[in-house]
Amino acid sequence: MTIAARLAELGISLPEAAAPAANYVPFVEAGGLLHISGQIAMAADGALIRGRLGEDLGVAEGKEAARRCAIGLIAQMQAALGDLDRVARIVKLNIFVNSAPGFTDQPEVGNGASDLLVAVFGEKGRHARSAVGVAVLPRGVAVEIDAIVALA
Repeated sequence: MTIAARLAELGISLPEAAAPAANYVPFVEAGGLLHISGQIAMAADGALIRGRLGEDLGVAEGKEAARRCAIGLIAQMQAALGDLDRVARIVKLNIFVNSAPGFTDQPEVGNGASDLLVAVFGEKGRHARSAVGVAVLPRGVAVEIDAIVALA
């Protein structure tokens, strides 16, 4: 099954790949790897998913924010590659969680992205990752994720 067919089966339609908000590019292909700039949490309607985990948002809301970041990553892959079947492996995710002091469930929040990438790409979606809590993220969003992707 193609990745496009898998997305359709999962009921996921990709948004337009987000344009950079400052002086950087959304992705760089080098040495057989696609490096994708951080994708911030955006709802299906394009609204930012704002808030701090452990203060304004719970783990379930954080997981959904991370899932939405992963959809943004896939949209960037589509924009960069034209064909998602060129993805050989999701290599690494860096997951940044806007966290209140004492909030320690960043790994569970990150699973929102990890679970989606495995659902979409199968074994090729299994990846290394870091999930860290930060004091603040751009525009007050709940989660930001960047990625490294190996290309076929």
